[in-house]
Amino acid sequence: QVQLEESGGGLVQAGGSPRLSCAASGRTFSNYAMGWFRLALGNERDFVAVISRSGGADYADSVKGRFTISRDNAKNTVYLQMNSLKREDTAVYYCAVSTMTSRAPNLYAYWGQGTQVTVSS
Repeated sequence: QVQLEESGGGLVQAGGSPRLSCAASGRTFSNYAMGWFRLALGNERDFVAVISRSGGADYADSVKGRFTISRDNAKNTVYLQMNSLKREDTAVYYCAVSTMTSRAPNLYAYWGQGTQVTVSS
């Protein structure tokens, strides 16, 4: 069992740069790929970014160049640095754990509760 807790969301102005954090507990964090997904009203849960066990990253086209995923295995934490936020980035952001570095949400076994990010113009 893995427990995940996201933090860092809130109301942000367009162009802002918040950083989301996801603290993990319960398993050896460094053994897993960590992903970020988001769920906007009326949409499906969309892939945002994933970081592999070795630190390689993959991003959705919509956030590439604006968001950066990173991990600190000593702190069992994964981060999502979000820059140049747009209104369309408004969503609930979830972190998740997988044994595979994947964009597919069905391959992630454990999920956090999510943190709301609302971008105002």
